[in-house]
Amino acid sequence: MSPRTLLQVGALAAALGLLAGCNAARTPGGAPGPAGGPALVLVTPNPVGVNDFFKLAVRGVEAAAAKHKGGQKVFQSTDPASIQQNLAAAVREKPAVVVAVGFNFADAVAAEAERNPGQKFLFVDSCTAKPFENVTCAVFREYEGSYLAGAEAGLLSKTGKVGAVVALDTPQFRRFSVPFGQGAEKVKPGTTSTPLYIGGSNPFNDPARAKALTATLGGQGVDQVMGAASAAGNPGVFEAAKQGGFFAFGVDVDQCPLSPGQVVDNVVKRTDVVIGDGVDAILSGQSGGTKSYGLKENGISLTGLQPEAASSQCVVKQYPDVIKRVGELRDQIVAGAIAVEDPAKQ
Repeated sequence: MSPRTLLQVGALAAALGLLAGCNAARTPGGAPGPAGGPALVLVTPNPVGVNDFFKLAVRGVEAAAAKHKGGQKVFQSTDPASIQQNLAAAVREKPAVVVAVGFNFADAVAAEAERNPGQKFLFVDSCTAKPFENVTCAVFREYEGSYLAGAEAGLLSKTGKVGAVVALDTPQFRRFSVPFGQGAEKVKPGTTSTPLYIGGSNPFNDPARAKALTATLGGQGVDQVMGAASAAGNPGVFEAAKQGGFFAFGVDVDQCPLSPGQVVDNVVKRTDVVIGDGVDAILSGQSGGTKSYGLKENGISLTGLQPEAASSQCVVKQYPDVIKRVGELRDQIVAGAIAVEDPAKQ
């Protein structure tokens, strides 16, 4: 190859690199790991920012890279177009594993997996419609945790009315609202549950709408509200609960410190556990298929049932009898004595 051709190729490669990275925000330490360790690339459908779910995913990728003495990068998307662009850019990096988090990636992961059969993907919190040998799916049974949170709500409610403010009225998000009411009714028969859905063009980042809906529930006598709406739930749901003098439940991570005295507990989706487990499996040669994570696998839990509960700022820590009762329900679910149905399959 002539020097001139080399220069042309180099210029083209640089241009492509800039184009690929135009929507990518990379975490420090994104370079390949020492001694040729595996590289991992995480792609999120929205900026990590204050999104606790994505923050946990970042920590999971960082921990997995450190464990395997590899490197990691994070590409943060901003819209549907950048989701596709960033996923393609991640594939061009040729890492050991591309990790995509969120249902928004279903079509994009399928397309890239078909075009790049040698690239391994870990798809977290959803799966492709068609199975691929190079796509490992990791999904959550969040409805098990929501059931337990509902049980806490039922035990603590003084009005016998609980509710939920959820991003969308879809099967995926009914996994929060439906079992929340079922858990409350289980421990206190006769308890009613009212779900409200944010909807609109920006259901995950509309705190004003979330706050208004939560206030509506409070006005109806609801005194325990599940908030499952990402940045819309925090601060929207929490602010309304504080102003109305009732209580809220968080999701994904421990959100109790965000509103001490108002957040009872959280349905924690252990994205970090799932990513670590999935990367381990793929790097050991086990690729493809779907693994479900619930209470039994420690993929789902409540903050109140974790060792750090005593030092948390969750309201439930003030009620050891409630924690004990909910712990018993958890053990029954894990043992198969209680079957919590998946609302998405009903």
